[in-house]
Amino acid sequence: MWCSGRCGPRARMVWWRSQEASKQLLPLYGQNVGYLKLMSTDMISVRRLVVSTLSSRWYKVPVFGLSAAHPSVACYLKTCKRECHSAPIDPLDTHKQKLKLWFSHLPQEEKQFGGSFSPETMHINPLILERHPAEDKPGPFNTHQNKGVSTTVEELFQTTLNTGDQGVNVLLYGAVGTGKSTVVRKLVLDWCSGSSLSQFQLLVPLSCEDLSQMSKNISLRDLVGRKYVHLRKTPMLSGELHQARNVLFVFNGMERMKLDFRLASTELCSDPNEALPPGAIVVNLLRKYLLPEASILVTTRLSALERVPQKYVTRYAQICGFNDPARQRAYFTSRLLQQTGEESRKDELIELLYLNLRHESQLAAACYLPSYCWLTCATLHFLHFTDEKAPIRTLTGIYTSFLRLNFGGEVLEAGGGVSSQDQQQTSLMLYVVQTVGKLAFDGVTKKRASFSEDELEQWVGGKTKTDEELQKLAMFRTDVLDFFLVPCVESKRSYDRAQTDVKRYVFAVPAMQEYLAALYVVLGENKTALEKLTKQVSETIGQTGEEVTTLFSILSKFIPFKIFAVFNLLKLFPSLLEKISRNSKGHIARTMAAEMFRSEDSYNEDVLDQVEQSLLGVHGPQPEQHLDKRPFELYPIFMGGLLHYGNRRLLDQLGCSIKSETVSQITRTLKKQLIKESRQKQPPEEMMDLLTLLYEFQNPRVTAEVLQSIRTINLSTVRMTPLKCFVLSAVLSCCAPGFLLNDLILSSCHLTQDLLHLLWPAFRRTRSLKLCDNNLLDTGVRTLLDSFPENQSLQNLSLMHTGLGDAAALEIAERLGKHAGLLELNVAYNSIGDSAAVTLVDACREHPTIHTVHLYLNQLTDVGKQSLYNMQKGGSGRHVRVLASVMEGSDISEDWHPILSIIGKNSVSWERERVRDQLLVFLRDLEWGRQQQQSLWKRLHFRRVESGVRQTLLLLEKASSIGSGTSSH
Repeated sequence: MWCSGRCGPRARMVWWRSQEASKQLLPLYGQNVGYLKLMSTDMISVRRLVVSTLSSRWYKVPVFGLSAAHPSVACYLKTCKRECHSAPIDPLDTHKQKLKLWFSHLPQEEKQFGGSFSPETMHINPLILERHPAEDKPGPFNTHQNKGVSTTVEELFQTTLNTGDQGVNVLLYGAVGTGKSTVVRKLVLDWCSGSSLSQFQLLVPLSCEDLSQMSKNISLRDLVGRKYVHLRKTPMLSGELHQARNVLFVFNGMERMKLDFRLASTELCSDPNEALPPGAIVVNLLRKYLLPEASILVTTRLSALERVPQKYVTRYAQICGFNDPARQRAYFTSRLLQQTGEESRKDELIELLYLNLRHESQLAAACYLPSYCWLTCATLHFLHFTDEKAPIRTLTGIYTSFLRLNFGGEVLEAGGGVSSQDQQQTSLMLYVVQTVGKLAFDGVTKKRASFSEDELEQWVGGKTKTDEELQKLAMFRTDVLDFFLVPCVESKRSYDRAQTDVKRYVFAVPAMQEYLAALYVVLGENKTALEKLTKQVSETIGQTGEEVTTLFSILSKFIPFKIFAVFNLLKLFPSLLEKISRNSKGHIARTMAAEMFRSEDSYNEDVLDQVEQSLLGVHGPQPEQHLDKRPFELYPIFMGGLLHYGNRRLLDQLGCSIKSETVSQITRTLKKQLIKESRQKQPPEEMMDLLTLLYEFQNPRVTAEVLQSIRTINLSTVRMTPLKCFVLSAVLSCCAPGFLLNDLILSSCHLTQDLLHLLWPAFRRTRSLKLCDNNLLDTGVRTLLDSFPENQSLQNLSLMHTGLGDAAALEIAERLGKHAGLLELNVAYNSIGDSAAVTLVDACREHPTIHTVHLYLNQLTDVGKQSLYNMQKGGSGRHVRVLASVMEGSDISEDWHPILSIIGKNSVSWERERVRDQLLVFLRDLEWGRQQQQSLWKRLHFRRVESGVRQTLLLLEKASSIGSGTSSH
């Protein structure tokens, strides 16, 4: 019992130790369990209830309505003050609080999903099967077999008849990415909250990676005390009175340790105070020689299963990830619905994702691993929920972070469980690049996305020479290979009948092939024979010095004599080696530019749409295509993104170092190539890909220099998304303040009001802005006009066919004065009526610079058209050219040809019935005007214009018949 010591005359703070006390007082004093309003008559009963409780949890109660002078209150507070200084703090409570704090911490990569994201909201239980490894020998591509009894970690620690007084040893194994660490994290948090493993009073999680780094001997109690200072004096680890039966040790990542159960190597020890190597402590705990009553949970990979003899394992369980679309959907929902707002769009996104999973797609096979579910969520969040307030994220950064989360600090060691001081360690990620990356690069080079088992053996196995290399390869194939490559579920639909029996493999996520291929190249692993030769020679020369005799004696052992002249040349001219290296970096940059601007008729979508389709599937008619016919357009974009410092820093943590000199050489050559290629007219999709590359590159100086050669950005027909709008604005923001585009064309881009906000920085960087064929409506125009006051250089604004009505026209008329410098305004093919059109033209006449207004194909009557014609002929104000119809009064308009030309170009994409009706109105007006003419020459002119209208109508009818025939087919 403890008093807060902050007692005023109207409130007293009292602590009591019983949750049951709050439950008893709840019916009397309201629903707030933590804060109860007490009357003075209840003081004695409350005090008795407080003193009689022995629970370990504290609750704070303010006592309102009692005076400090009240005898019972004064006596009670004195008692509290005497006892508050002597009340001990339970170390187990401290332990739970600290564990909850530590295990609730999330990596930086998780913060992209929103501030409310937490382990409690994100966790979805993976499938765990209790089965002995001998029942189903794990191996590459064999982890998808769900043979065994489904269980939970809590059930694995239930008392069994065979253990007696000894604790339970549970070995939880699984491949990379199945969720072992996540399960441990959730298990610890559940124990801290009291919702799981309540039979254990103490849970001690220890990282095997940390233990493997410890070089000095240490006792078990000192080891626990070193990791958890508050547990230094806990009696549960003393080994006395069977107190350890309430303890659960958790050793995560046992493959990091070289456990040796041979008595000759690891002596027996039953004293928790005796100093031993950390590995010996773990071995004796598993032997049940040290604290035999304690229970142990060990997580490990498949390749390390045999390091613990079977007789020391009570239960085996394999963690198998998400075995069905329902678990996968629950995972996606828990992450993608974290942030508030736009719930309908998020629900629709999840529904599309779930449909793709249910169709037994390749994505469903990949999302068997929770790690790939994370990658899918991160990518979709990047594609759909990017905004100007979010931190800068790139697709390359997502994939780099994904690999760091799964392989950070991982090494591939030769040998088994026996410790060896001279064992060679290889960065696991670097080994992945040298094997799987080599396979990926070969596939990208040959435009192939699937591989046979023989090809996997050729590229991943390679030519091994030593036992250590064979051991590394065996461990890699067991633990890591099927993390990247999975059986192709679409091979039967994609290959000829003669090949249906050939089992083929693809990368779990298509973009991963392009990422690894790009990393393989940028790291310099794609070396020619001459490059490999010169590197070997340079290293040898450096080791032997200038002594020619020694050099010849060493080189002659492994180099044929016929090419010895090459080595003498390199020794005499060392700059040749540098020249070869420089040419290699230039080749990388030229390859990036060539791949970026390579046109493929069958794949005209930009890369961001291709990434989205690989995750959400293609809904509707799907083009028939061979599985291997892919454009691999992400490959050069990833190469550019890997040059960014942030990604290089993460890769350096993975043991994959990209030197700054290499980055500088590639950047210089790449800039020249991009400037050269970008000067040519690019299709909209390739232009979007170029902008994506520059965004992924995250080099403002290079971006500004490349954009200096681009004066027109045409993204018409590109389906703009929040990410694409953000990319466009971010890239243009790298330019100097005075930089302006001649044209920014965003016609038919599915722009909405929300997307216009993201495009404000881009709107301020152009002289001519074309937003035709976007459903902006009146509200969108208001948002658009808000961005213009900061752009006084805008000269041409086209809002043709954007759903504008009278309100938008009046809004434009009212705010035209703030947009000085505007020369031409196009609001054709909208729903503007006579009155609003007249008001808008009046405002344009009062504007100092506007000379042309397009108003054809609006809701204008003959009277309205005549009014607009009369306004051009006389009245006050400047003369403004108004394009409203092919007729002006009883004569043909001077602008009939541009009007028909624009209608003809857009008649297929526009609403055909409305265009047809307007063309018929033109014909009616022309026929009436022709009848009014006395001059033969003018009649012939009318006939010519009528012929142009009828030709446009004919084109429209042909397009309609082709469209209807396709639909019926």
